Amino acid sequence: MGGWEAGLCVVSMCSPLLCAVNGLQARTFGVWTLLSSVIRCLCAIDIRNRTLYYITLFTFFLALVHFLSEVFIYHTAALTIGVMAPLMVASFSILGMLIGLQYLEVEALSQNKKKN
Repeated sequence: MGGWEAGLCVVSMCSPLLCAVNGLQARTFGVWTLLSSVIRCLCAIDIRNRTLYYITLFTFFLALVHFLSEVFIYHTAALTIGVMAPLMVASFSILGMLIGLQYLEVEALSQNKKKN
C-alpha cells in the first residue's frame, strides 16, 4: 500500500469515498513535490540568499494551506497520520525559518555596517 493504483488513491491521507485520482493529478502532485524539494535543497546550500529564503518559506506556507484546505474546507482528507505529518513538517519548518529570518536580517545589517 501507499501508491497510486488503477486511478484510485490508496495513500492513507484520503478518505475512501473521495479518493478517485487520475494519472495527471498524481503526476502533477509528484512534480510539485519534486520542485519544492529542489527549492528547499537550494536554500539549504545558499542559506544567505534572501530571495531564495523567502521562496522556500513560501513553499512551506503553500503546503500548509494546501493540506489544511483539503481537511477543513474541501473535506477530501481526514486528519490521519498521512495528513498530520506534512502539517507538522510545514508548521515546524515555517517556525524555524521565521526564527532563522531574524538572524539573516541581523547578519545583513552587520555586513552593511562593515561596508560603511
